[in-house]
Amino acid sequence: MTAPLPAAADHTYDLGFARWVYANINGGDKLSLCMQCGVCSGSCPIGTQMDYGPRKLFMMIRAGMKEEVLSSNTMWNCTLCYRCVVRCPRGVPVTYILQGLASKAAELGYGAKEDNTHFARSFWWSAKSFGRTDERLVTAKYYFSFGLKEGMRRGIGNLKTALGLIRTGRMHLGTPHRIKDRGGLQAILAKAAEIEKREGADG
Repeated sequence: MTAPLPAAADHTYDLGFARWVYANINGGDKLSLCMQCGVCSGSCPIGTQMDYGPRKLFMMIRAGMKEEVLSSNTMWNCTLCYRCVVRCPRGVPVTYILQGLASKAAELGYGAKEDNTHFARSFWWSAKSFGRTDERLVTAKYYFSFGLKEGMRRGIGNLKTALGLIRTGRMHLGTPHRIKDRGGLQAILAKAAEIEKREGADG
């Protein structure tokens, strides 16, 4: 279970946020090793698409800029190429920290407008429900997670692609494929949730 965020201060900077990141984000305890050299940002192939490069984001965490960090698109645009991890001279697990921040941001409601959040939830819904991912249902749930009007707009916009996939046999018609032992899958997921909750409480 994630520890509650420190109460927001009257000013922009809240140093309690840095301590919260150190304690609650995977790899966050290594953030203090960052010497602001910029190798991570310089190595990032998509850094120009981010609000802030990893180097600047880490500086902002230290400065306690909670709202700016959790509202940024930096962690959502990470492509998991791990260049930053491989090249960091201090061994800071940059990618893990960014992904942990993304997860917590979504959990705390900061990632509601991010495409990645909607897609991840749609993907997980299919995997959890059927034991497999059905691209038709994942896509439909993803599109309509933005609302009825937006879902219809996106669906119509990609109709040609969908028909092409069906014609070439790349997308099946009919009921979703399911694994045989869905009960066993649910038991595994329930146990995983129990372990996560227990470890969160212990931590």
